Amino acid sequence: MIRLAHKGYRPLANAPGLAALGSVLLLAACASTPPAPEVALSEARQAIAVADRAHVDDALSPELAEARTRLASANKAVQAEHMVEAMRLAQESRVDAELAFANSDAMKNQAVNDEMLRSTDTLSEEMQRNAGVKP
Repeated sequence: MIRLAHKGYRPLANAPGLAALGSVLLLAACASTPPAPEVALSEARQAIAVADRAHVDDALSPELAEARTRLASANKAVQAEHMVEAMRLAQESRVDAELAFANSDAMKNQAVNDEMLRSTDTLSEEMQRNAGVKP
């Protein structure tokens, strides 16, 4: 027979102390407030600034207005030390601002495309009129 414990050794003697220490560490980890989501807040501010530089109008872009609202809510959540909520709101703000910029860019590109089509049509009409006239 193999003997697992040598004389005087009790393998479970320290178990209650270790369990108590583990519980204290677990409670301390849960009780601590996560750090402020500075990177997410900065990314949201930057995305809004990009939309502003592209002259995206809040009145024409509900997404940009929502991005500003969510960024303000994220800042309030940081002040209230609700960091998980602040992170979520900051990320949503960034996505809303990026969507506003993309929609604005798509509308501008569509306007350029429409103008090019009109110019091409005008040029085609001009060529057809001049095709019948010989100098």
